Amino acid sequence: MNLHEYQSKALFRRFGIPVPASVVVREPGDLDSLRDSLPGEGWVAKAQVHAGGRGKAGGVRVARDESALRKAVGDLLGGTLSTHQTGSRGLPINVLLVESLTGIRHEYYLSMLVDRATRRVTVMASAAGGMDIEAVAAQSPERILTEAVDPVTGLSDFQSRKLGFALGLDRSQIGSLGRILTALYRLFRECDASLVEVNPLVVTDAGELLALDAKVNLDDNALYRHPDLLEMRDISQEDPAEAEATEHDLNYIRLDGSIGCMVNGAGLAMATMDLIKLHGGEPANFLDVGGGTTAERVAEAFKLILSDANVRAILVNIFGGIVRCDLIAEGILKAVEEAHVAVPLVVRLEGTNVELGRKLLAESGVDVIAADGLTDAARKVVAAVGEAS
Repeated sequence: MNLHEYQSKALFRRFGIPVPASVVVREPGDLDSLRDSLPGEGWVAKAQVHAGGRGKAGGVRVARDESALRKAVGDLLGGTLSTHQTGSRGLPINVLLVESLTGIRHEYYLSMLVDRATRRVTVMASAAGGMDIEAVAAQSPERILTEAVDPVTGLSDFQSRKLGFALGLDRSQIGSLGRILTALYRLFRECDASLVEVNPLVVTDAGELLALDAKVNLDDNALYRHPDLLEMRDISQEDPAEAEATEHDLNYIRLDGSIGCMVNGAGLAMATMDLIKLHGGEPANFLDVGGGTTAERVAEAFKLILSDANVRAILVNIFGGIVRCDLIAEGILKAVEEAHVAVPLVVRLEGTNVELGRKLLAESGVDVIAADGLTDAARKVVAAVGEAS
């Protein structure tokens, strides 16, 4: 689950990480007490959307006086922001974060994430922070510093000092960096984060370290332990179909193709999409109904797939281990009736009670294209799309 910048900075404050004073703006009237809350010679208004690249897309506005700030707020609030991460559809801007301008000597990049190769939380840092950090990582990877954290001992002081010296910080700043990294690691562990990012971490004109931006992603699987964090979820920033899928315990991601996929198991779902691509088709979604799915969940999965107007055929690929194939067949028949499936439907069933499942489909009178294997299923669904075009 992604958090907005203002929510991430609230967590930073909780853990003692220095961030600028700010005002959260949900309507223009929230600026009325601005002078008391944020005195200064200028402000920056930041659109709160779940996407990077806000500055380059016009979602971060600098205002030198109050009238310019009110205009910036009026321009942004209630609109949409399209960045390289959102695509042309953009995301709604329902909240702004306003902060006083900060004098900056230098910008750094700092983050923590889970490195699956080493199975450890890894600190990443660079002296080339700012909006072009992706280009730095791609073109000059040697400028990205990393430190893997031992899960037993935690982040060590020598690792913080090592990064501080490599970044070119002075002695007092290295001490500050150590305190920030220790707090970030506590936040990462205690909040079950998957990513914590500060870009930029700046040295101010006063020589102090300050987290000028903040990004926190949380592990969805651990949210049951954090009801307070779950309340921060902003469904307006999510694809409506993907948000609905979570209500039915379905793992669904919309893609750009024309072949809807319903599969049980993430690995099998990935393999199914690969085979569709191999045989010339384009998957319209990733959809994992889970190992212990039910007929009702299968019906909801069909409704989600058909909510995408680009879908011209559907491939159901089920390996019945925990779930029985006859239950999947019942779910398919129920879904065809409830969701009014009017596109070609290819079904491949294998596993527990597969013969009973196939018999239910064959005797139902429903127009189903049976497949004998995964390759056969991929070929048939791609051919069905071609015939429907």
